Amino acid sequence: MKIAVLGYGVVGSGVVELMHKNPHTINQKAGTDIEIKYILDIKDFDDSPYKNLFVKDFNIILNDPEIEVVVEVIGGLNPAYRFVKESLLAGKSVVTSNKELVAVYGDKLLQIAKDKNKNFLFEASVGGGIPIIRPINQCLAANEIESISGILNGTTNYILTKMIKDGYTFEDALKNAQQLGYAEANPAADIEGIDSCRKISILASLAYGEHVDPQKVHTEGITGIKLEDTRYADKAGYAVKLLGIISKNDDNTLYIMVAPFLVDKTIPLAGVEDVYNAILVQGDAVGISLFYGRGAGKLPTASAVVADVIDCAKHVNARKYLYWKSSDGSFIADYKKMPFKRYVSLISDSDISVSDIKSVFPNADIYTDFDKMVFISDELNEYDFDERINALEKNTGASVCSVIRVFNLNQENGEKKWD
Repeated sequence: MKIAVLGYGVVGSGVVELMHKNPHTINQKAGTDIEIKYILDIKDFDDSPYKNLFVKDFNIILNDPEIEVVVEVIGGLNPAYRFVKESLLAGKSVVTSNKELVAVYGDKLLQIAKDKNKNFLFEASVGGGIPIIRPINQCLAANEIESISGILNGTTNYILTKMIKDGYTFEDALKNAQQLGYAEANPAADIEGIDSCRKISILASLAYGEHVDPQKVHTEGITGIKLEDTRYADKAGYAVKLLGIISKNDDNTLYIMVAPFLVDKTIPLAGVEDVYNAILVQGDAVGISLFYGRGAGKLPTASAVVADVIDCAKHVNARKYLYWKSSDGSFIADYKKMPFKRYVSLISDSDISVSDIKSVFPNADIYTDFDKMVFISDELNEYDFDERINALEKNTGASVCSVIRVFNLNQENGEKKWD
């Protein structure tokens, strides 16, 4: 089987390196020899040991009948979408790590693959080296997926870890992440939650069978998290994490969102630090499964890409069932109706009493030994919470400094409940 690799950046070079590093293992598992015939990139790599494989014209690959699998690791939408679409239409299977591509155009590309009886595989698009697409699509196929919750971005998790563990401000932690290569010069996609939004959109589409447009997912980043919030949360028994969450309602609608959360330290997600990612999947039969590992990086991501190439080799004359249909997104519920407890910090020129807070939030957990008045509110949807917090500000003259949702995950069937 001859393949082409589109893009020779971090992931693309990792794919080529892994293919040449472990050919015996890869070919043995694929049941056939896999050979890279072309590498597409606009740059010159005269010093590369693979320099004879490089081409700059995609049409060379598209029009070569020997190429059975195209590996797209360019990233972004342009020209990746055109290259992938044309490859599928030409009867070639496609493997990609491009989460933006899958999140935005996954339904259309999966439909073409179905029509052409070819494979469009994207294990590396969500968890990098963490297997998550196959487990949801195959291993957990007998389950109704009740919820998915995860730390889906290593950059933001590293930044929050530095704030929690080492007392860095957000700005200093970001600068440190950029110096280490964990964050881009323009880190907006990470710190604004966009990257996590794309990934949770893919997981929602896969788990529930209808396309989730990332633009319909409420998304918040971590730029508003203050160092004092991480300190207060830590003392109260929580860790601050940027999570993507999906929760299925009884009427089959979905709550989907990306936002910072306080996570109780008894929940495994709270202990996931640095650039590591973790995803909790809750099924009605299996309960809770945790998938943990490096969510990005050259070789971890390349590992997932090459595994998909092997799958294409195994299914060269057949199609793996991986599919979701197009949708208008009407099944996505109003995120403001999702009930949460909330961490709140207040500042006021006058003293705020416990009774002041209890008069509005009767079930609040109040912490009086911090520099500011801090409490965990009752579990309320956002509309009710806003009404009550406005009343508290009006009654006491206090001002809200921070509000962060508190993550909750209920595990039933007689097992431990996490609230």
